[in-house]
Amino acid sequence: MGWMSDETGLGKRAANYVPLTPLSHLRRAALVFPDHMAVVYSDHRKTYGEYYARCSQLASALKAKGVNPGDVVATLLPNIPAQAEAHFGVPACGAVLNTINIRLDLDTVSYIFEHGEAKVVLADTQFIELAEEAAAAQDTPPLIVEVADPHAGFPATGRHLTYEDLLATGDPEFDWIMPEDEWESLALNYTSGTTGRPKGVVYHHRGAYLMTMGTVVSWRMVMHPIYLTIVPLFHCNGWNHTWMMPMLGGTIVCCRDITAANIFNAIAYEGVTHMGGAPIVLNTLVNAPEEERAPFDHTVEVFTAGAPPAPATLAKIEPMGFNVTQVYGLTETYGHVTECLWDDSRWSDLKGNDRAGIKARQGVAMPMMEHITVLDETMAQIPMDGKTQGEIVMRGNSVMKGYLKNPDATEEAFKGGYFHSGDIAVQHPDSYIQIADRAKDIIISGGENISSVEVEGVLMGHPDVNLAAVVAKPDEKWGEVPCAFVELKPGAEADEAALIAFSRETLAGFKTPKKVVFQELPKTSTGKIQKFELRKVAQALE
Repeated sequence: MGWMSDETGLGKRAANYVPLTPLSHLRRAALVFPDHMAVVYSDHRKTYGEYYARCSQLASALKAKGVNPGDVVATLLPNIPAQAEAHFGVPACGAVLNTINIRLDLDTVSYIFEHGEAKVVLADTQFIELAEEAAAAQDTPPLIVEVADPHAGFPATGRHLTYEDLLATGDPEFDWIMPEDEWESLALNYTSGTTGRPKGVVYHHRGAYLMTMGTVVSWRMVMHPIYLTIVPLFHCNGWNHTWMMPMLGGTIVCCRDITAANIFNAIAYEGVTHMGGAPIVLNTLVNAPEEERAPFDHTVEVFTAGAPPAPATLAKIEPMGFNVTQVYGLTETYGHVTECLWDDSRWSDLKGNDRAGIKARQGVAMPMMEHITVLDETMAQIPMDGKTQGEIVMRGNSVMKGYLKNPDATEEAFKGGYFHSGDIAVQHPDSYIQIADRAKDIIISGGENISSVEVEGVLMGHPDVNLAAVVAKPDEKWGEVPCAFVELKPGAEADEAALIAFSRETLAGFKTPKKVVFQELPKTSTGKIQKFELRKVAQALE
């Protein structure tokens, strides 16, 4: 009958085909929720009408400064209102948003400016010197716009055009430049680059839009949530949550400094209902002293990702009023793309560590994804027996366009029709995925594979341990053996022998750490432990 042919007159029209973009969420919210609170940060409190106007002014002002569709606008900003506004204002003038990790070194920031060809940089005063030095290294330096934050003790230096002065030149009635094709580039995010130069991950409007839709379903969200920005907005664009909140008329509570006191205060006094964060954030809350806590009487929904949280941490935080859902993803997938979907029919009676053990799984594909599974080296499905290991691969709408200016890496990542994560996992009989390790983190001792995640989970169960990370240490006999790096809680007295003995109660002998080093663990800005730094230390140990 020709249903798939335009000969029937059933083709795309202006009325029935509109490119998907998260920009649509804020345009709608300005009409539907004009007086509802959109963004909160100290005494900066903007309604959706005001938020939309400021984003429009930013788009208008950038266009007047010569930013054309397809140009890159970078940011060096913590989680403050200007960073949220950039997520809409930059693409609203047709540009591509490049949020840069504020903890990167000068050389890497310079490289990102050059590789991404940033035309304008919005830089917080705290990082203005970093922006200046990185810009000075460019043949065509980007325009620096300074974002002052007096609330945090960072007034403007007077050396650059300020963000507020830039907005003042913009038109609050500016007609947004919406994408003509949902495959157009929306954002540029750089990977961590721990094994070389970071790669530029390119997001499209379609993927971000569908990520927002899928998150609402998976997080069981209702109207007007209050979301605390713990996940940095330079990390997978804050898992796309800032683009999502206008859809629900939600309120974004900006959190510049991630401390237990700031989190508890936001929950208690701003009524935060949702937040995301790495397991280290959960650990911070669990171990917070009483004077840093504030009481609250509602349940806070938490997405946690970055590394599998220790069952001991999960077992402690839920009685405090937090319902934790383990999610999993990468920069290349816009953030989280799997969820540990809880099944009451099977797990409602589980308590303590048994319940936490299930919740630590990475789970199943979220609704915006087509297929996520675990394959072996031949691209064949592994047995779903909870033991056989393979690589997590994925297909779906929330997968990047590719790596900027790096076709070889793009082809390698997409070989066989799937995106290859590099993460090693098992699958349980119910299809739930559980990460065993990053491929580079597997410890091979005497021919036996040891999951660093498993050993870390056991160590985290010790009452004196605050954080633990396990890496391979060279060994003359076994090739390599587990080496544990441990942060103890204040006042704790556990020693190496005690922790090795504790782990031996649960683990097979070859899996127990053969060396324990007590030190503060190096971490990324998102709370991930930097194991590559620990490997360097372990390599030098006797």
